[in-house]
Amino acid sequence: MIHIQDRRELFADHMLIEQTQNVSLKLHEPITTGVAIRLDKSWEGPANSGTVVFQYNDQYFMYYRAMPLNKDNPSGVLCLATSEDGIHWTKPNLGLVKHAEITETNIVADESGNPFMAIPWLDTRPGTPENERIKTLASESITGEAHTAYADPKGPKRLVFLASGDGATFHKLAPHPELISHLKNAFDGGNTMFWSEVEQQYVLYYRAWDEGRSVARTTSKDLMQWTEHVPMTYSNTPREQFYTNNTMPYFRAPHIYIAPAARFMQDRSAVTQAQGETIGLHSAQGHHYHNDCSDGVLLTTRSGTTNYDRTFMEAFIRPGLGLGNWVSRTNYPVTGILPSGPNEMALFVSRQYMQDAWHVERLTLRLDGFTSVTAPWAGGELLTKPLTFAGKQLEINYRTSAPGALQVEIQDETNTPIPSFTLDDCPEIIGDEITRVVTWKHGTDLSPLADQIVRLRFKMKDADLFSFKFGD
Repeated sequence: MIHIQDRRELFADHMLIEQTQNVSLKLHEPITTGVAIRLDKSWEGPANSGTVVFQYNDQYFMYYRAMPLNKDNPSGVLCLATSEDGIHWTKPNLGLVKHAEITETNIVADESGNPFMAIPWLDTRPGTPENERIKTLASESITGEAHTAYADPKGPKRLVFLASGDGATFHKLAPHPELISHLKNAFDGGNTMFWSEVEQQYVLYYRAWDEGRSVARTTSKDLMQWTEHVPMTYSNTPREQFYTNNTMPYFRAPHIYIAPAARFMQDRSAVTQAQGETIGLHSAQGHHYHNDCSDGVLLTTRSGTTNYDRTFMEAFIRPGLGLGNWVSRTNYPVTGILPSGPNEMALFVSRQYMQDAWHVERLTLRLDGFTSVTAPWAGGELLTKPLTFAGKQLEINYRTSAPGALQVEIQDETNTPIPSFTLDDCPEIIGDEITRVVTWKHGTDLSPLADQIVRLRFKMKDADLFSFKFGD
């Protein structure tokens, strides 16, 4: 029996599903809305890479690695783009780091004015000092061996934390966390950290090695003391390599962590060396980027667990048309999913890696629209596991076709329809709404059933059900 209380529940896994009849879970592909930022500064280069996007103080921040093919800086530098609406982006003049003779750059710096490369994240823990709200993670080898974009040191590594109030100038945390991993390939890329309001602790998902590039998890109440580092598992699905994980709480259901991960297909080539030359594909320090390909997949995990649900093996973000996105280390999703208006959300992906056409593309989905329960024209049903809830109403996010429909029945724990809440009592629901309160013949009030063990039966025809939520 599951206590969902007033949480919003998505259908990104099978946790709530007891039984289905002629319905299935469907993965929805994001829609492109165009380029957010592109390579257009002299301090940037084809090895640019998007890292993270978030909203802070009514402004949107996008951080990315600017990296020309320069042996003098084998890890690149961290740069900032900002936006008022999350759609149109500019690269502000921070005036912190000079490049050649150019003083007006968007390169962020430490308190000594030095550029650096790290992965930013927004610390939302209540009580965090304002000058430490934006933090970064960078790894270093305990032995002192350099950790660059082209070299992963062997042996244990630690994370170095910097913090900032304005997102441009960073200082080292004091006292400084001692976060060390002895796992192979630790911290080599795609490290994501956040304060979990559900778990009431910091959660870190980071690169490790487990039959290939994988993910490990550790947690902390105070950033100083960390739990055992545990490799994530993957629901007994075929093992794949994940270059970055991008795991973050979904803003409308923070107990569900969404991970639009970069799936790395090593030695699976769709582009010949000759074709790579025609699109201007660069090589660097012995690396040739026509030998592999990548895409984005949807991993999900729930708060407090160490397993990713691989509900869908199919691609979430496909490479698409053109050879430029069929090379190694491209199509990597950027960490962060943002609300974008009353009906949609936005996410971002880096495209055309190691090419002068590199850019970050903006994608959109309807709210909760990662996945849905979908029914064909012939109709079908879904029955949930026994659950308890808190609240007075049932809200659904759904859509139907013109002849399609959706109905909801509430049953007791023995699968017996509860009087006044049967299918016959629920008029057909048609339309397309982010928020629809389910009505039965007597009304919407479910307060007599709150805290009782019930099941929900959804009868559907040519319809999608994205989420449901009990509330007041």
